[in-house]
Amino acid sequence: MPAVTVEDMSKLSKLEVDPLARAREPKKRVSAPSGLEGEGFPVRRAFAGIPTELLDPFVHMDQMGEVDYAPGEPKGTPWHPHRGFETVTYMIDGTFEHRDSTGGGGLITNGDTQWMTAGSGILHIERPPETLVASGGLFHGVQLWVNLPSKQKMVDPRYQDIRAGKLPLFSSPDGGALIRVIAGDFAGTSGPGMTHTPIAMVHATLEEGARLAIPWDSGFNSLVYALGGSGTVGSGPDAAPLQSGQLCVLGDGDFIEVHADRNIVGPRRSLEVLLLGGRPIKEPVAHYGPFVMNTREELAQAFDDFQHGRMGVIPAH
Repeated sequence: MPAVTVEDMSKLSKLEVDPLARAREPKKRVSAPSGLEGEGFPVRRAFAGIPTELLDPFVHMDQMGEVDYAPGEPKGTPWHPHRGFETVTYMIDGTFEHRDSTGGGGLITNGDTQWMTAGSGILHIERPPETLVASGGLFHGVQLWVNLPSKQKMVDPRYQDIRAGKLPLFSSPDGGALIRVIAGDFAGTSGPGMTHTPIAMVHATLEEGARLAIPWDSGFNSLVYALGGSGTVGSGPDAAPLQSGQLCVLGDGDFIEVHADRNIVGPRRSLEVLLLGGRPIKEPVAHYGPFVMNTREELAQAFDDFQHGRMGVIPAH
């Protein structure tokens, strides 16, 4: 799992929490079911079974892969529309390219993030480049959908291509955890992702036996998803086991605590977690397919606009 790695963790600033701070404890834990997306690439539906109000401001998340494709096997998505939210595609292993109806496009690879604000509507396509289709290779990433408040659902579409080298990096005090900040404010440093809805998004790697305690905005909700490995989330007797493909929703508090098992079973000798949180929007959500709006009438309008070409057209090339 390349993403962003560091040879000498001692050179990184350490994230520490106030000794009087209160840990967030587990409220609900689920295992993500497997499925297929786009043209048939495997995903795990990370938020399946979680009530909408516990996810707010998030709507949906897929763990894409982890799969090692043979030559000719890599797959992507056909052209499709979006309106009313933002997609955050974080590429851990492999390469994905995107094109859209505004003429935009780009390539993201190990540790890069593509942040697309669909806003008023856009058509786009995501797929592995032809070189990767020909060669095969490892493919692993995450796509997160972040809701937009009603007053911003019709903003102009935009892209942010966030390169791996731009991510602020921290370590845990014990030196056993590497923390990559994609969005959010930590220790006076902001992640590069510019958000309409205030959120935090962090990818952490914990070596066997390591402990991570990370300060968390008390006004945000908090979710911990295990991309791989095994450990626990929470503190003391209330800590809950967490393993690959499981999501844990946490309660109120000032920091998130995660421990990696001392003997992790499986091909990876570390615990990989994605930490997510945001300020709840607290508005009605009408979600169907590629559109996330506030009412059924707005959903109907989105489908009508798409069918009549008002979200753009597929470029001729």
